[in-house]
Amino acid sequence: MKLIIGLGNPDTEYARTRHNAGFMVLDRLAARHGLAGVKAKFHAGMLEGPVAGQRCVLLQPMTYMNRSGLTVGEAMTFYKSPPEDLLIVVDDVAIPTGKIRLRKEGGAGGHNGLVDVERALGTKSYHRLRIGIDAPPGRMPLHDYVLGRFSETQMEALTPAIDKACDAIECWVREGIDAAMNKFNPGE
Repeated sequence: MKLIIGLGNPDTEYARTRHNAGFMVLDRLAARHGLAGVKAKFHAGMLEGPVAGQRCVLLQPMTYMNRSGLTVGEAMTFYKSPPEDLLIVVDDVAIPTGKIRLRKEGGAGGHNGLVDVERALGTKSYHRLRIGIDAPPGRMPLHDYVLGRFSETQMEALTPAIDKACDAIECWVREGIDAAMNKFNPGE
């Protein structure tokens, strides 16, 4: 069982904001694989079904970004999943919009959702797929920027990146993190 958890914030006011890039990827992945019928479980919206030939659980925490670890911890405990069967999909201001990056492990990079995931898991050793959203312009506060909507230019770059992220997730499910990193990380 693979657990794919996209981080974001619930409520329509946050839909399509930069901080919800993880939700946007999971929405596209679910549509691509015909997964429907969201259930409430683990303080999240949950879909379960085949992705790339394997049984997967897709989760979108409904706890708000800063408490994402609650969903991750509950799901990992319930399914008795090892960290290598977990993929967190998250926005990243250190990556340009339109780019993605897979990692086996690493720090939270100041991302409050990842900080809470690390707190819940007690480790930084879990797979993550980062979706670039650009850095805030000028002196714009990070909070305002990530909770803002993508510009038209950013959306033009983001749309194919979401499809590429889905391709990367499918590769991760089929072949593992090393193969996905080799195929989808630019210049690495």
